[in-house]
Amino acid sequence: MNTQRWHAHATAWPATTALLVGCTALALAVTGTTAQAQARSGDLGRQTLAAGDGWGSEGTGTSGGAAADAAHVYTVTTWAEFKAALKNGGTAPKIIQVKGTIDANAEGCDSFAAPGYDFDAYLQKYSPQNWGYGTNLDAEPDDSPEGLRRASAADQDTAIKAEIPANTTLVGLGKGAGFKGASLQIKAVDNVIVRNLTFESPLDCFPQWDPTDTSVGNWNSEYDSAVVYGSTHVWLDHNTFTDGDHPDSTLPTYFGRIFEQHDGELDIVKGADYVTASWNVFADHDKTILIGNSDSASTAAVDRGHLKVTFHHNLFSNLVERAPRVRFGQVDSYNNHFVAGDGYSYSYGIGMESQLVAEHNAFTLPAGVSAATVLKKWKEAPLTAADNYVNGAATDLIAVHNAEIPAETLQSGAGWTPTLRTKVDSPRAVPRIVDHGAGAGKIC
Repeated sequence: MNTQRWHAHATAWPATTALLVGCTALALAVTGTTAQAQARSGDLGRQTLAAGDGWGSEGTGTSGGAAADAAHVYTVTTWAEFKAALKNGGTAPKIIQVKGTIDANAEGCDSFAAPGYDFDAYLQKYSPQNWGYGTNLDAEPDDSPEGLRRASAADQDTAIKAEIPANTTLVGLGKGAGFKGASLQIKAVDNVIVRNLTFESPLDCFPQWDPTDTSVGNWNSEYDSAVVYGSTHVWLDHNTFTDGDHPDSTLPTYFGRIFEQHDGELDIVKGADYVTASWNVFADHDKTILIGNSDSASTAAVDRGHLKVTFHHNLFSNLVERAPRVRFGQVDSYNNHFVAGDGYSYSYGIGMESQLVAEHNAFTLPAGVSAATVLKKWKEAPLTAADNYVNGAATDLIAVHNAEIPAETLQSGAGWTPTLRTKVDSPRAVPRIVDHGAGAGKIC
């Protein structure tokens, strides 16, 4: 397996911004109301989500570990220290400060391999020539190549996932703080803040071959950088999510299909609610953000009436799809900048019973990519898409989509009006503001 290496997202600053002194002053220049709240406190760990700043501010709001006493403030530099800090003190408010880059897979993929696991034997047994298509591997015994892959995958799962407790703030110290190879699980808890961290997507060391996924099979992987699963009041702010040194273009091919080792950058699923994602960078990834993970009746019973999420002032750069793909949720997406690159498929996925409001956003599309592809219809679900600009020109995204893709006609009108917004910037100014203000290292 490839060895993961650290990659930091970097953005050049304009000369006018560079004149400002200090990270807080810099953030204040570009982030409006949110930064004004930050400026009142020089300690990022003590800062809370401003009133009215997206769905995360609904009800009790999101304060994370701001109320932590001195005994529950930790500075961590290793994965072991980080996991220990998460467990200390239960759900008492805590602040965990991350210093430098923490590698959850420092010992490499071989350290997770079960005795007897042999990837070459796996390829040999399950090749289309030997196994064919149409029959999955779920019934394979524990001592088979697939059984040994499952055992190896279970070891990695235990090692690289970290459960984040309620009333916690995770914050990077200065620039260059973050995780690689890690999957943060914000699961069935309330009141979590994650800020100023860079995440290099974890590599699944043991993807599964599925001969039933499409007519020619596919490799399927696990592990998102962060998962919000059944949790409430979560604020993700000024983080950078990237594939780092291991984009899909570097991954090998087996059985004629890419050996996919990435899942998503952020998933919000299983009845999660009241989430604000602001001033983040989501870059260099395929399937990026999923809101609601299934159309099934059992999933609908959990997700209906939930999945209320706000995305604002995020940079979505060089992504293929799912920015986000939405099922069921009332999602407010405004003042984001979408920069399409090679392989671009779509930005917004309109899924089962979704109620997406996408307004005041900016899209930068290369020559040959039509604005009609910004929206992708998966299920019948009306949306609101007003005051969006494509390559500097006001564009009715729904009208353009329907004109060019009449077989997938979209209906206008999400059926609700967002009220939890602070400052709304002109979409013409969004590329300049967001490109210079989003991501880790822009606050300290």
